[in-house]
Amino acid sequence: MGGTILNHPPHGGRIWLIAGTGEGPPLAQQLLAGGWHLKVSVVSRAAALAYGAHPQQELAVGAIGALQGPEAGVAAELVEARRRGEPYTWVIDATHPFATRISAALALTCPAQGQPLLRLKRPDLNATGAGVLGDVASLGAHCRPGERVLLAIGARRLGDAVAAAPQALHHARLLPHGEALALALAAGLPPGRLAPLRPSGDGRIERALCRHWRIETVLCRRSGGANEAQWHRICAELGLRLLLLERPPEPGQAEALPLEELLQRLGQSGPHA
Repeated sequence: MGGTILNHPPHGGRIWLIAGTGEGPPLAQQLLAGGWHLKVSVVSRAAALAYGAHPQQELAVGAIGALQGPEAGVAAELVEARRRGEPYTWVIDATHPFATRISAALALTCPAQGQPLLRLKRPDLNATGAGVLGDVASLGAHCRPGERVLLAIGARRLGDAVAAAPQALHHARLLPHGEALALALAAGLPPGRLAPLRPSGDGRIERALCRHWRIETVLCRRSGGANEAQWHRICAELGLRLLLLERPPEPGQAEALPLEELLQRLGQSGPHA
């Protein structure tokens, strides 16, 4: 992370941060150190644990607009914040690049409400040596019959990947919760080729899975984060082929900035800038 955001903490400056467990926790720490008051929205209780407790930080757990839809959920949060007399100076979208539904809702609703919005843009990692797929539907053209493929693309696209390359022998690393497991089984993946585990952080579990399953090719998302960087390292070390699923385009209405530029933008436009 970079240095402090502001020379003087912003009195009453509030930010709504929508994030996960990648860039979210260190970004929250940086914002709190700069004097901002935060509301952090995460999807799960497990994700909330990564943020810890702070007197100027409120944690909200669960999908935004779970009942009425994300756009209505975003609008309701902004209206309620203004009603309380605590409007947000900024909304920051630091969600995963493939979390397109909530990002689209923020990009559409915030400008309509006159709410300043920033999007954290992840870097583009060097894809030299990897194959890049525009969509999971093209996976079949990259797999030979019987090829042992590890799918590390999240549970929601497993069915699409299996259908696109039925000739391959698919395996999957997925998060350990019921919905993900149900999606994997519905995709036709047998339990013996599923690993419901959280990312190890150091890659030891992922390396062990690749060796145990005799994986030849890994398909992961071109997310620009630590997970993609780890698969680059593992595939290079083990001599595996890496395929990257291209990330969706950034929402056009949101100002997408790399981390340091985003922090600088906040510093230049804070209440005491």
